[in-house]
Order: sequence, then C-alpha cells, then structure tokens
Amino acid sequence: MAAFGKAALAAWMVLALAVPGGAQEAPRWTASWGASPVFPVGQEIGGSTIRQYLRLSAGGSRIRIRFTNETGTTPLVIGAAGIGRPGNAPASIDAGSVRPLTFGGATSATVPPGAPMLSDPVDLAAEPLSRLAVSIFVPRATGPSVVHPDGVDTAYLVQGDKVGETTLPDAKTSLQRFYLSGVEVANDNAPPAIVAFGDSITDGYHSTVDAARRWPDRLAERLAASGGALGVVNAGISGNRVLHDRPEDMFGPSALARFDRDVLAQPGARWLIVMEGINDIGHSTQAGLAEQTVTADEIIAGHKQLIARAKAHGLKVYGATLTPFEGTVFPGYFTPEGEAKRQAVNEWIRKGGAYDAVLDFDATLRDPANPARMKADFDEGDHLHPNDAGYKAMADSIDLQLFDRR
Repeated sequence: MAAFGKAALAAWMVLALAVPGGAQEAPRWTASWGASPVFPVGQEIGGSTIRQYLRLSAGGSRIRIRFTNETGTTPLVIGAAGIGRPGNAPASIDAGSVRPLTFGGATSATVPPGAPMLSDPVDLAAEPLSRLAVSIFVPRATGPSVVHPDGVDTAYLVQGDKVGETTLPDAKTSLQRFYLSGVEVANDNAPPAIVAFGDSITDGYHSTVDAARRWPDRLAERLAASGGALGVVNAGISGNRVLHDRPEDMFGPSALARFDRDVLAQPGARWLIVMEGINDIGHSTQAGLAEQTVTADEIIAGHKQLIARAKAHGLKVYGATLTPFEGTVFPGYFTPEGEAKRQAVNEWIRKGGAYDAVLDFDATLRDPANPARMKADFDEGDHLHPNDAGYKAMADSIDLQLFDRR
C-alpha cells in the first residue's frame, strides 16, 4: 500500500504540472519597438541621464525594456532606469505613470560587452500606438557609446541622476538612440510581430522627427486601424549592407552578421520583411570602398542566406524590391552598372520564388516616365530616400492579408 501511495502521489504531481493551473504559465511577450545598435561611435555620456521617447506598435498590460551593449567594448553600468508616459512638455514624463526599472530586483546593473540586458517586467498598461519615455542614468564613463544613429526621435541628456524627475530643464538634445534596442509587451492575447529588416529607407532617413512617419510606423497604424494591431519592429540601419561592414563607420554590422540579434531574437516574430542591397551597390562605387564591389549574384546569395535562416525558425519571409536611385546627390553612388545590378536583384526578388511574397516598393515609388528615378512627389530631395509621402505610399501598398494571424 505504501508503494502504491507513493506511485499515486508521483502520478498526481506529474498531472498537476502538465495541466493548466498546475503551474503558473509564463507571460507571452511581443516585440513592440526596436532600434538596431551599430558600433560604438556615439558621444561619451558618463554621468548623464538620457530620456528617450518612442512609439509602441502593439499594446500590453506589462512592459520590459531591452538595453544593449552588444557592440560595446567596455561594461555599461546602469545606475538607475525608469519608464513612464510622456508629459505635455519636451523632456517631460507624466508623474502618475513613472515606474522604476529593476534588474533581478536590483535598481542598478552592469551590462557586459557583447550582451543585451532585459529589465524586470513592469505593470504599465499601454495601448497600441501609444508613446513611452525611457530614462537611464549612466554613472560611469562610457567612451564612445553604443548608439542607433538615426533615431528620428529627440532624446534628452542632462548631467546627474534625474531618472525620477518629471522634467529635465536645460537638457541637451540628440537624435541618436543610446544603449536602447527594444521594448517588449505582454498581455493575455499577445499578438505576433513583424520585423522590418533593412537600411536607411526602412530606418526612415529624413522622415519628420518626433512624428512616426517611417514606413514601418505607417504599417503599424494600418494594422491597428484594421483592428489587428501587431508588433512592428524597425530593424533598419542607415547605410547598412547585406555583405559588408566597417567597424569605423555608422553603417552597423552587415545584415548577415546582425540577423540573429535583430530578427531571430525578437519575441513573437512571425513575419520578416527584407529590404537590403542598395548600399551594397552604391557604396562600392564610392571612394575608398572599391575593394568591396559585389555582383548582383553575390547580393542574391546573401538574401538566400537570410531567407534560409529565417525559415529555419518558422518565419514567413517577404522580399521588398530595391527602389530607384538615379540622379542621387551622393557622389559616385549611382552608376549605370549599379542600376543594372539593382534591376537584376529586383528581377530575382519578383520572380525567383525564394520569398513567400513580394512587396514591390520599386513599382510604388518609381517615376513612370523614367523608372530609374524616384517619382518627384515621393522624393525627399536627394533622389535616393523617400519623403513622408513616399514612406506612406510604401506602407499603403502592402497587402495586410499577408499578416493574417490564423
């Protein structure tokens, strides 16, 4: 009887752990915002509080922040950190929404070189498309800081630990992101996420600052308006290339090098949009980079690597065509040979069958009278990057049925 009793007890414990209610279910997290770090090229920020603003895509009842020292070479000491809803004035936060951040229960943390660090979850309800303020105090010298160079949102820097202050008088401003790479949300019905993986055109170069006018921002708006808000993570880096990087520049690790960090590590990722390759073409014809000249076939081979790695993790992968760049103001960037490469890459994206679907941004932005050039109404002015209307047109051209959650 004793032996039977022990066996029955063991069986009951197994069932208790296997059925709902037997153990607390882990929260489901969705990546709701992101910014991809480049090499340490930012300013020294030791002794400063940095307050950074961002707009979420998916909402949730709990939030956690992903800080990054993944490209850093020295430890990052976080003296204090907090989040809150933006206030009505620049550099301000709503006093009633302020929440301190902790790390394993501690109010400070050290992030080793090469590593990210997640904060503990915080109870703070956030609606889709709501804005969030993240404050971090860095007490020790950083040297060149780890940044995302083209934040398209104003950050505020002030001396001393001001994380808990609702306003930051006399703060200096920057358009870079400092040591901040992601925001994740959790709720009972956590939606999946889309990762937009690309270069400056995904990064939103020269879109209106503090206005969320990049094409992934507009895509998030369309999804929310349709009643199906999803996580939309912008993993664009201005100047980024599929095949090459240079540690001394701000173009970041190559797409192949940063793929696991910026795509596969995103919680809830189900879909990937790839728009990369124009800088592999353009940069190689500029002074000092001729040794990195690549062929269209080499760019395509890089895309195939990205697709294979994404599909191995169950993601659906959509390819975006490369947009027109004839007449660009950047010296040496456009050549007839480069245009031939762009056309060859686009032909493969459209007809190669490797992507699950094609987002034909080239067709959306090109001038019908001269398909090698961007339509004037969509041109930011440098004949390479779209303006706000162009970014909107890109997002509006996307079939939302591609992101069916069923």
